[in-house]
Amino acid sequence: MSFLWRNKGKILRGSMYAVQFACFAHVFNQYVAELTFCMGPSMLPNFNMTGDIVAVEHVSHHFRGYQMGDVVVCISPASPGRAVLKRILGMPGDHVCVDPTAAERKYIDVPAGHIWVCGDNLSNSTDSRFYGPVAMGLIRGRVFARIWPETRRVENPLTPVDANTYFTR
Repeated sequence: MSFLWRNKGKILRGSMYAVQFACFAHVFNQYVAELTFCMGPSMLPNFNMTGDIVAVEHVSHHFRGYQMGDVVVCISPASPGRAVLKRILGMPGDHVCVDPTAAERKYIDVPAGHIWVCGDNLSNSTDSRFYGPVAMGLIRGRVFARIWPETRRVENPLTPVDANTYFTR
């Protein structure tokens, strides 16, 4: 008898465990969290130009939604085969300045179901200033940690404004 025939039960069991693990890893990667490699100058100085591995979660938007200031990974509207890492600077209904560095300021209202994203390095970023508002359906997830080269949490630096403090009716 051959080795395979004698150990077919062990081989079959091991194969089933491998398939179950692969299915679990796929579901976890698609619906819970994933690690993504990102590189480029658009998010300097908060992310490295030579590349970072970041942890992206897919769950919190179901509970708290995306918020202005969150760093997200989304599919580029200009190059659908490419993912981009950007910061949310406008939410649906917001009135945003298209390019604050331009001499002539132009404003746009972010439509429902869309966000306005920009790189932290405005002088070297292709973002909503070039391709317009991004549909929320193109968001893959929110970045919550940088894993490599230096491990640290990615936090939202913006704090909510209390309308009662700044505005009177």
